[in-house]
Amino acid sequence: QVQLVESGGGSVQPGGSLTLACVASGTIGSISVMGWYRRAPGKERELVATITGGGNTNYADSVKGRFTISRDHAKNTVYLQMNSLKPEDTAVYYCHAKIRTTYFGPAYDYWGQGTQVTVSS
Repeated sequence: QVQLVESGGGSVQPGGSLTLACVASGTIGSISVMGWYRRAPGKERELVATITGGGNTNYADSVKGRFTISRDHAKNTVYLQMNSLKPEDTAVYYCHAKIRTTYFGPAYDYWGQGTQVTVSS
């Protein structure tokens, strides 16, 4: 059984910062890609940022230069540092990871339960 648990969401004023964290736990052989997605009210879920096992990152155009994704392999944890937050960043943020429960077995997609980020004055 694998679980992803997010933390760090909350309310912040425009221009403020928040850091999200997501810890993967359970039976883990290896983790390849980890990332963050978000769903704003009335919109579809969209990619925010991803990071591979080798450290290659990918960002949505809307967050480039403001958000930074990073990862601690030893802790099975991915972070999202969010700076210069805007009201349009308001959404539920979901952690994603592609995980093998055995080292040479198939990889499956796992999702966290989501954490709310609200940017408002």
